[in-house]
Amino acid sequence: MSFGSFFKSRIFLITLGLSIVVTIIVIWFATLFLGVFTKHAQEITVPDLTGIKMEELSNYLGERHLDYEIIDSIYDYNGKKGTVISQDPYPNSKVKSGRRIYVTVIAKLSEHTTMPDLKDLTLRQAMSVLETYGLKVGKLQYIPDIAKNAILKQMYKGNIIESGSTIEKGSSIDLVLGRGKKNEKASIPFLLGKTRSEAIKLINENSLNVGNEVFEDGADTSNARVYKQRPSFSKKSELSLGSSIDIWYKSEKKFDFKSFLKKHKNDTIKDEE
Repeated sequence: MSFGSFFKSRIFLITLGLSIVVTIIVIWFATLFLGVFTKHAQEITVPDLTGIKMEELSNYLGERHLDYEIIDSIYDYNGKKGTVISQDPYPNSKVKSGRRIYVTVIAKLSEHTTMPDLKDLTLRQAMSVLETYGLKVGKLQYIPDIAKNAILKQMYKGNIIESGSTIEKGSSIDLVLGRGKKNEKASIPFLLGKTRSEAIKLINENSLNVGNEVFEDGADTSNARVYKQRPSFSKKSELSLGSSIDIWYKSEKKFDFKSFLKKHKNDTIKDEE
């Protein structure tokens, strides 16, 4: 039989056909095995771990066929100690079963600092110094004294705290200040659209205190912006030094602050004309 005749023979054609079928079957089984091995198409949505305690991570992620590793711990004086503050991959990411989630948690042990000497400083100077030391301004109390807005006493939990004392970072320091000779007044700041930290700073800079804080629509310290204040902003109105301003927050993720501020600022301008 010639070489050309062999390729036309029934035996060759049958052998070729069987080879093709076997190849297809092998490829199909290999693809099926690879899909099972890699858990193909079995994606898991990464949950939001923010605020979850370290002790709960193992069970929480284990139930979702995920693993975790703590890669860092930081000091966050506004957050709850021992809880997750950030993660990688981010929430709602799609991953395969068994994927490891890398998390950063808030340190359980507190960091300490030395209490600075604020006496005779102005309020703005004291605020700047406290921030440098990792401390916060607490309540402002004004008493009759010729030195307007000068620090007369520095207090911690109702007692005078001496400079040089060891104190936990993030602590709030109450300040007793001079009211001045006259019955001084404070301007009401415009707080709408500000973050919580921006609003608190503006209130304190204007010699006022933060009153009640109300968080609505899922707002928290990470996404909250001011949408209401009482008393409302007005260039014609003033408050006594040390008065309080109540604040309401909404989540910047759910509330259209851009449109809200545009409308409100226009209304404010009309009211002041």
